[in-house]
Amino acid sequence: MKSKVAIIKTTPATVLEDYHRLMNLADYQNYISKDVDTALKINISWHFFYPGSSTTPWQLEGVIRALKRDGFKSELIHGCHNRTVVIDAHLGERENKQINVIESHNLRNIHLYEGEEWIDIREAVGDLTKKFLCLNEVYPKGFSIPKRFIGENIIHLPTVKTHVFTTTTGAMKNAFGGLLNEKRHWTHPVIHETLVDLLMIQKKIHNGVFAVMDGTFAGDGPGPRCMVPHVKNVLLASADQVAIDAVAAKLMGFDPLKDCKYIRLAHDLGLGCGDVREIEIVGDLDALDEKWNFVGPFEKMTFASRCQHLIYWGPLKKPMEWTLKTILAPWSYIASVTYHDMYWYPKNYYRVEEILNSDWGRLFANWEQLELPPDDLSIPGWNDVGDKPLKLDKETSKMIRKAFRVLGTAIKEAPEFHTKKAKKARQK
Repeated sequence: MKSKVAIIKTTPATVLEDYHRLMNLADYQNYISKDVDTALKINISWHFFYPGSSTTPWQLEGVIRALKRDGFKSELIHGCHNRTVVIDAHLGERENKQINVIESHNLRNIHLYEGEEWIDIREAVGDLTKKFLCLNEVYPKGFSIPKRFIGENIIHLPTVKTHVFTTTTGAMKNAFGGLLNEKRHWTHPVIHETLVDLLMIQKKIHNGVFAVMDGTFAGDGPGPRCMVPHVKNVLLASADQVAIDAVAAKLMGFDPLKDCKYIRLAHDLGLGCGDVREIEIVGDLDALDEKWNFVGPFEKMTFASRCQHLIYWGPLKKPMEWTLKTILAPWSYIASVTYHDMYWYPKNYYRVEEILNSDWGRLFANWEQLELPPDDLSIPGWNDVGDKPLKLDKETSKMIRKAFRVLGTAIKEAPEFHTKKAKKARQK
């Protein structure tokens, strides 16, 4: 069957109706069963709100309403989060107003690292492990994935943006933040191969896989955090994770098969279609004619991203990489939080000041006042997004206090320490 990607243009006034149309244009009901649990894999690339970085509240709202409108039961839908060593998912779901949407619809909100059982990969997928490109080498003792994923549907909710490790990021990369635990930074030197292995796993364990990508804001530059956001007003959806990432890459101005190694690898292995010429694209086809001409993540890298490249792929790899697998690893968490949360975010408010006055920025700013009745599924969107523009908190002292709390959590729950604690607990 030919891969299909749906793309449509949207506005705040029509965005909820547009999400419903988008998902059905992409035939999502052929892939997502109504009689099993459906996980909405929310993307939190930064616990602070930054346009283009994380799942938008209208993206989550639109997908939930589309599911309910098409007869999916609320009790079988849940929000899904995982943790990283430098991103606080609890703070992120509040700052990005995702929890507002989940609670409005009275859905379960599952944090995979809190009380959920994880199962050894060999038990979960059997001989599929023999086909892995890299994960057997990265984790010679094996690794675990969330047991609850087995037999569930999953709908990925990425945004359109660039990434300093993978050039672009989207549906395939969103699984990276769900399937692997806190030690997933071990895979960064082989990140492209890792995403392909994770796609294999998804196809094996999930009842259905689908992606709905928000490009109302789109990020260009050294993402997934320190980007220049743009208002682009596009939405994409597909059951083919490779195809939707390829189309998104094409929109941004990249050649998916040449510029995005993970897309090329997945395409060559037959895990999806990365050749835009071979993808059936439906919806507002004129959106494909737009020339975004993103410069990408490597032209103006941040100090942090340059250091990351030196560590994972440059001359610092041998002397530094080993520290990331030992009790010394928290040095990198401290460095990341200090740079991004305490320095870069408050210093670069000017990058987003104009975009926050857009319709989407004002919709976000006024979200609590504009909350819609959760069961009135006929509402197409927001004709009035309010006059109040969003003001990001740029007070350095406040940001530092928040960052210190994140840093404290990162150190306290660092897998290097957590593993030792768990081992001691088992020995008692």
